Amino acid sequence: MQPTSAYLDCSGRDDVLSGGVRMIPINTPKGVYRVWTKRFGNCPTMRMLLLHGGPGATHEYLEACDSFLPGAGIEYYYYDQLGSHYSDQPDEPDLWNIERFVDEVEQVRQALGLDRSNFFLYGQSWGGILALEYALAHQEHLKGLIISNMMASIPAYNEYAQNVLMPAMDQAALAEIKSYEAAGDFTNPRYMELLMEQHYVHHVLRMPLEEWPDPVQRGFNHINPSIYVPMQGPSELGASGALLHWDRTADLGRISVPTLVIGAQHDTMDPRHLEWMAGAVQRGRYLDCPEGSHLAMYDDQQVYFRGLIDFVHDVDAGRFSWSDE
Repeated sequence: MQPTSAYLDCSGRDDVLSGGVRMIPINTPKGVYRVWTKRFGNCPTMRMLLLHGGPGATHEYLEACDSFLPGAGIEYYYYDQLGSHYSDQPDEPDLWNIERFVDEVEQVRQALGLDRSNFFLYGQSWGGILALEYALAHQEHLKGLIISNMMASIPAYNEYAQNVLMPAMDQAALAEIKSYEAAGDFTNPRYMELLMEQHYVHHVLRMPLEEWPDPVQRGFNHINPSIYVPMQGPSELGASGALLHWDRTADLGRISVPTLVIGAQHDTMDPRHLEWMAGAVQRGRYLDCPEGSHLAMYDDQQVYFRGLIDFVHDVDAGRFSWSDE
């Protein structure tokens, strides 16, 4: 294991550091490691734990929350999952599976003292998979659930990429992208250049690359490929790793806690599927970001955060019901 900075070790101590940062020990089948969390705000009834995407990305791109959640009176926690940049990064491939990540979230919840009276769980992209899986295992601890930019089925996601996103691309560029993928040449600068031109600035973040916010740039620079590639797969036009057959569409009806599903019209994820998800859970609400993409918290920011904040406030005030859209 390579600690991410000088103050990290494997002693199992739960260290409270400066600026609201806390290193939480996590028991795993491979030993005890520590994950990084940082708290903002103080609200006894609205506490949101943020699950980042990837897998193997970081909390950094979620820093858009700093411009909206404090003013809304919501207490929130950034959190780098095990293996991500600010947390311990063990070289233990057996740890990178859904069940262990769900157990990690439960240990973080307990350490932070979150419970049904206050606990809102937010997950974006891969974090949405993790939040959905957590809810299916432990929804008795939740006050509210937010699934952002993540379909409930990887096969359906791959079908959307194949049948909708790829046909809309420049076909010569797509053929060149696929040639690099067929050769396994994923680190070729030309491959990434094509993806940025043909995919990222249209469906991941709809801004010119030179205008991408610093938190997004840092987040991309800190992705851990040792987790991302085995789970998601190396291709950016769909998933092909261990998550390939993940599908929870048949289980959504088991989720009874108030649930917000956030979709965006230009996302890599099918917005129609996301809207369907909101109707498939027992008490769901759908938030559509008409100008947004996968990172709609930046390219449709006002709509995104207004809808997110309204949901949390409505649940907290007891105003939420499945039919209140």
